Amino acid sequence: MPSQKKVEFKSGSHIISGILIVPDGASGPVPVVVMGGGWCYVKEIVMPHYAKGIVAAGAAVLMFDYRNFGESSGTRRQHIDPWEQIEDFRSAVTYAETLPEIDPRRIGVWGISYAGGHVIAVAAIDSRVKLAVSNIPVVNGYETMRRTHGSTRFNDLEDLLLEDRRGRAKGHDGRMPMSSLTPPTELSTWPFPTIHSVFNDIKAREAPNHEHWSTIESTELLLNYDVGPFARRIYDKPILFVIAEGDEITLWDLEIATYHSVPSAQKELAVIPKVSHMSLYSQQDHLSRAGAAASAFIRKHLVDA
Repeated sequence: MPSQKKVEFKSGSHIISGILIVPDGASGPVPVVVMGGGWCYVKEIVMPHYAKGIVAAGAAVLMFDYRNFGESSGTRRQHIDPWEQIEDFRSAVTYAETLPEIDPRRIGVWGISYAGGHVIAVAAIDSRVKLAVSNIPVVNGYETMRRTHGSTRFNDLEDLLLEDRRGRAKGHDGRMPMSSLTPPTELSTWPFPTIHSVFNDIKAREAPNHEHWSTIESTELLLNYDVGPFARRIYDKPILFVIAEGDEITLWDLEIATYHSVPSAQKELAVIPKVSHMSLYSQQDHLSRAGAAASAFIRKHLVDA
């Protein structure tokens, strides 16, 4: 059986909680894949399922909770600043390269949804990262929010963000749901009832630390999120985009356009048919197909390399 242990490392002034899994019987330092999750995320959600295939392919896994989430420190709970999360990714890389069981020359990153975008930026700016797997990524926050909310509700969302900005000036830190069962009447960041159902089911089953809300400012920061400029800087390392055919949550046409903007000759695109964004969280057979593509890519470009 692979060895597994809880770990902690620093990221700025924060203590980040993680789990390190090393393949069974590993002789000598092994490659590692640093794994981060998406919106309102803790390490117990889905990542262990994807990690099994990566470990079976011969790489260790370091999965972690971002600051303000799960078992990591942070007094402003459920606040999502993408650049702070990207910094936590890089701090995880720094920690991983100090471990005796890890080969510091073979470090990869894996992310799903919001973190699928984060790993594009991390791969572009951190030369220690030799490979990236971007799973159903958020690539352009403004366009994603505008299209998923529709014109009328997007105007309502912008009004809420301005109201919250004025409130923060008076010391009030507003919060909003991650998703809602009634998006026409309740504003949420991701207006899809299926997101609410899937994540609350996962919370009840295996991830009690999940909280289905964030600060309102988190959504304002999402509107300014765009990994396109970073995708164009990845020219010398392997990157895999795993996309759900017809994904209407993170918008598969935007994901494919971002993939085509990557100049690397070692990029690969895996469009998984007959799945959805949320089924890659909740349906084991769908998740396994996406996981198999990632594991094969990691074996080829990180383990065997």
